[in-house]
Amino acid sequence: MTIDSTAPATDVTSLEPKSKDSPDKILNAAKQFESLLVAQMMKSMQESEGGWLGTGDDQSSSAAMEYGQEAFAQAVSANGGLGLARMVADGLIHAQKD
Repeated sequence: MTIDSTAPATDVTSLEPKSKDSPDKILNAAKQFESLLVAQMMKSMQESEGGWLGTGDDQSSSAAMEYGQEAFAQAVSANGGLGLARMVADGLIHAQKD
C-alpha cells in the first residue's frame, strides 16, 4: 500500500455549517422530525397483524387511515409529543453555540 503525499487534504472548514439557524427554525424542524417518527410508528402498528384500528382492507379506508395517522402524529408533536422534538432542538441549539 502506498500513500500519495501530493493528494490534496480535505478542507475541514468547508464541512462546518455556513450559517446558524434560528432557534425557532430548529424547533420547527425537530417537531416535523418527531411528527414523522410518530407517524411511522403508527404505520408500523397498523401494518402489524390485525392493525390497531381495524384491518383497512379496502383502498378508501386505507387512505383515510393514513390521513388520520398523519394528522394525529402532527397534533401529538405540536402539543409536546414524546418530548423528542425539544431534546433534539436543545441539542442542536447547544451545538450551534459551541
